[in-house]
Amino acid sequence: MSKITNPLQERPAGKAATQFAIDRQLPRADEIFLDHLAHFVPDAEAASRALARAGFAPTPISIQVNPDPDGAPRPTGTGNVTAMFARGYIEVLFKTSDTPLAREFEAGLARHPGVHLVAFAVADAAAARRRLAESGFRVRPLVEMQRPVDAEGQPATAAFTIARLETGEMPEGRIQILTHRTEAVVWQPRWLTHPNGALALTRILIAVADVAEAGRRFGRFTGRAPAETPFGQTIRLDRGRVDLLPADVFAHLLPEVPIPSLPFVGAYEIRVKSLRVTAGLLMRVGLTVRKRDRELIAVFPPELGHGAWLFAE
Repeated sequence: MSKITNPLQERPAGKAATQFAIDRQLPRADEIFLDHLAHFVPDAEAASRALARAGFAPTPISIQVNPDPDGAPRPTGTGNVTAMFARGYIEVLFKTSDTPLAREFEAGLARHPGVHLVAFAVADAAAARRRLAESGFRVRPLVEMQRPVDAEGQPATAAFTIARLETGEMPEGRIQILTHRTEAVVWQPRWLTHPNGALALTRILIAVADVAEAGRRFGRFTGRAPAETPFGQTIRLDRGRVDLLPADVFAHLLPEVPIPSLPFVGAYEIRVKSLRVTAGLLMRVGLTVRKRDRELIAVFPPELGHGAWLFAE
């Protein structure tokens, strides 16, 4: 471990740095962004309160549906609560009814509560699905998902087109690609201000058994080549990144986060306005917090599962 000086602080340079910082909510052309991730939780209301305690501004609970061919809404079996950022967002997912998707949710939750979904945004989910199939993944039909949203007192619908893989293709969890259809409804200004200063979802850290294999697979999935780093491999996107770490390196960097099983989406980074403000809030509410150079590490409250936030200015 002596060669690992401070990989939590590693940042891309040059052209990659410019791509990493694209200041736009949705991708264009062939861009791909780290869009959002989801905690699988047993209790939505407890998870929502935990988000609020950590300084996020959670949205109301929403029940997700897929429209039938006749247009009637059909429950997907899950619902969500989100914390929307100026760039990207996080959510908690919970079961609402017994469906195939809900059974997949239960399988992830049985492994451990925590992050089991990572979604990447593209301009054309149908084109992304074709690319995934051509690169050797077993793909499912495109999904047109919706959820009801209150838009300043008026009923509205958030709509997404999602490209999903068959179970087992990405053992890290529900790793998917989507296209947003209703940006203004999803990212309403009233939900973008958080007491902890959260601004953007910037990267995820995944502990894996075989970094080289996971890197090749995530490279095929995202259409971006993996790069070697001092701690494993990274997939740099047009906005955001995926870091893949061996289990021993993850444990060295984040000893406060036990690895329940591999692979493990064990941490993700959020850019904030002020580390000082964020740290003060988290410590006041009793969360486990550790400062490391230019980053703040905070263990999830139990209601959100196993893992940690990395906060960076």
